[in-house]
Amino acid sequence: MSASSPATPATNSAGFSVALSGLMIFAGLLAVILPQVAGIAVSLLVAWLLIFSGIAHLAFAWHTHEHGGAIWEFLVGILYIAIGVYILINPVAGLASITFWLAIYLFVKAVLEFAMGLKLRPRPGSGWLLFDGIVTLILAVLIWRTWPSSSEWVVGTLVGISMLFSGSSRLMLSLAARGVVKAPAA
Repeated sequence: MSASSPATPATNSAGFSVALSGLMIFAGLLAVILPQVAGIAVSLLVAWLLIFSGIAHLAFAWHTHEHGGAIWEFLVGILYIAIGVYILINPVAGLASITFWLAIYLFVKAVLEFAMGLKLRPRPGSGWLLFDGIVTLILAVLIWRTWPSSSEWVVGTLVGISMLFSGSSRLMLSLAARGVVKAPAA
């Protein structure tokens, strides 16, 4: 077995990862440039996920009808489907709801980051948790204070930024892996 034979699959996967990274970066840029479109796309995706989850709950209720919890599974399934259909019919209203819950999530996350940062305060690096809590709290307040008008751009922009950072970090990791793979063995 030669020393170069394991490099071929790694090189191929690194090349695929570089291409995937480029697509993620492109999609992230599109989402940042067109946040309303990206936000509506996220809203529609959530709607379909709710509908499929509702169908799964109904199927589970059908198969467990003898065990007493079927009525609750059935009601949860109907609720999921109803909310999913409502968001499909009214994606902007769904987007406003998603934005509202995002602000609440960020606020709760900020509080938890502060608590953890204070608890770990004597340890090195705990200041980063406090910093994360401050930034997250600022984001939560900015979204909440401008809600519902912020619904048009918040979700799409945040998803786009996330995709940009994910694509960029994947690209750097892939390029580093390619460099390691191509390096001659000592």
